[in-house]
Amino acid sequence: MTTLGSRMNNGYDHHVVRAHLAKMNITLRSATQTIDESPTGKLMEGVLAAFAQFDNDQRAERTVLGMQEALKRGQWAFPAPLGYLNVRRANGAKTIEPDPDSAPLLRRAFELYATGLYSQKEVLTEVTAAGLRTRHGHKVSKQTFAVLLRHPLYGGRVRNDEWGIDVKGDFEPVVDEHTFHRAQVVLHDSKLAGKRHTRNNPDFPLRRFVRCGQCDSPLTGSWSRSQTGRRYGYYGCRDCGQTRTRREALEERFLELLDRLKPKPEYLEALRESVLEVWRDRERELEEEKPIIERRLADLERQKKRLVEVYIYQQAIDEDTYRRELLRLDQEIALAKVEGHGNELDGLDVEAVLEFAEHAVVNARRMWSEFDLRKRRHLQKVLFPQGLVLDSDEAFRTPVTCLFFRVLEAPEPELEKLVGLSRFEPRHRPSQSASK
Repeated sequence: MTTLGSRMNNGYDHHVVRAHLAKMNITLRSATQTIDESPTGKLMEGVLAAFAQFDNDQRAERTVLGMQEALKRGQWAFPAPLGYLNVRRANGAKTIEPDPDSAPLLRRAFELYATGLYSQKEVLTEVTAAGLRTRHGHKVSKQTFAVLLRHPLYGGRVRNDEWGIDVKGDFEPVVDEHTFHRAQVVLHDSKLAGKRHTRNNPDFPLRRFVRCGQCDSPLTGSWSRSQTGRRYGYYGCRDCGQTRTRREALEERFLELLDRLKPKPEYLEALRESVLEVWRDRERELEEEKPIIERRLADLERQKKRLVEVYIYQQAIDEDTYRRELLRLDQEIALAKVEGHGNELDGLDVEAVLEFAEHAVVNARRMWSEFDLRKRRHLQKVLFPQGLVLDSDEAFRTPVTCLFFRVLEAPEPELEKLVGLSRFEPRHRPSQSASK
């Protein structure tokens, strides 16, 4: 028989196995230790089993301490999750890096979900169709995907609430921190989570973007079949039933609206100069706001660290209170980071953005006709931030349009005043029919 401690390194396991062997009239013997049925042999057996258990516990403790230290340094000490690969650096140190196959698909998933326009199911369907699979070649389940969206590792953070660890990882993240935190805000927004509808249907791009002029409910899209079997698409209001119009007719009126609201070329240059002046003013403001946001973040991080100390080391609060407060602080930290990233202007070529904006509003009809569903919806949102309202005479009302269209709607004597606005707040004008 081999050394007792090499096989029975758990005291409880040893005695269970010994009792089981005894029932079969089998006794333990060792070639290197004095073990027999005498009192001395039994004592020696117990001592050896206890030392084996002690050695096993020490190894487990050293392993845990090593993992804790690695996590504190930003290293991931566990098998890499989907989207990452376990690798070694040149110095032999273990780390993780984005998987070239699955990481781009997961990055796309976070970017789509962070917009707030898509449900988890819709995002998962798209990335699955693009080829996202588990390491075993299976489709990612809805439950796994929901957990994945919340995992801080994808945003470059190493977190272990049990050990009170939350540090920046020493590896390249799958998604940038800004996108990850925007996705967390969408996840934590109970209104979005509880009332999100399936908005995206390539057959009805104006679905839920156009509202009923009678009851202000978003229009839905549906197909009807004639007696001859031909299918016809309709936009309609399910709440009051007063609005119903053919799909082709409504979309053509929308394209005509884009043509009518096309900005006059002579206004664009004046608007460009105004925007650049506002941009420079905004840059100065953000430089003043930056330290305020940084101090707020630092204070929230101190509160979080204190909460962990009170719960783990002082044990002064119960687990429910700890979890509740930890969630609240994480949400506030995420919102503060989103605010900070949203205020960053570094590297943005504002003149290039203006050129694209001018191109977009001048060529809006052609772009909308050529775009896929996702780009159409983004263009609609940019040009008409609050959507459109369809009156009973099937004319669009546009309470708020983008700045370029407001310039077009303004009388020429008002142009200088409008393009000289120091800020871009919407001008609330009386609702009017845009097609009249």
